[in-house]
Amino acid sequence: MLTLRSSPPSPFGRKVKIAANLLGLMGDIKIENTDTTDPSDPIRKQNPLGKIPALVLEDGMVLYDSRVILEYLDFKAGGGKILPASGMARIEALRLQALADGIMDAGILRMYEIRWRPEDRREEKWVTHQSGKMERALATLEASPPQLSKLPDVGQIALACALGYLDFRFEGKWRAVYPKLVKWLDDFAAAVPAYEATKPH
Repeated sequence: MLTLRSSPPSPFGRKVKIAANLLGLMGDIKIENTDTTDPSDPIRKQNPLGKIPALVLEDGMVLYDSRVILEYLDFKAGGGKILPASGMARIEALRLQALADGIMDAGILRMYEIRWRPEDRREEKWVTHQSGKMERALATLEASPPQLSKLPDVGQIALACALGYLDFRFEGKWRAVYPKLVKWLDDFAAAVPAYEATKPH
């Protein structure tokens, strides 16, 4: 049995759960809720960076981050499923994943500014810097939304999780500006029941 260290709000943990569901591997995974801010949580021994998600294998090896975990799950499922085996299809999937992961990273950094600093000490230049990353990435994706595969690849999974994170943490304000991405996410959610099942809370 594999053990996934994560928490319900984590968009990166959601990536892993959706991928595992798509690959038929969810029954092989036990999920353990993780508090990365708790010094006594074993996550700091399992992943020296103290970050989630982390996947503990049967032999005790721990995989991190989500990109490595998705590659492992694809390998475990036989390969070439959610991560094309080679060529430009693989590069395009990884490129989309990198862009979507960047949206999530910037969103999380914006949330940290709110969560960890009192209002009178927040650095607006930092918030604007992170917001700019998100807006440029969303505008790029709106101009040319990815085609949804019959079995979504790692990039499409990551994009769905990024947009879901914006709904969860930023009140879905992106929806008024990026209608093509709204439709894309609706199509993804309709095709992938695990999207609703892994909704953050």
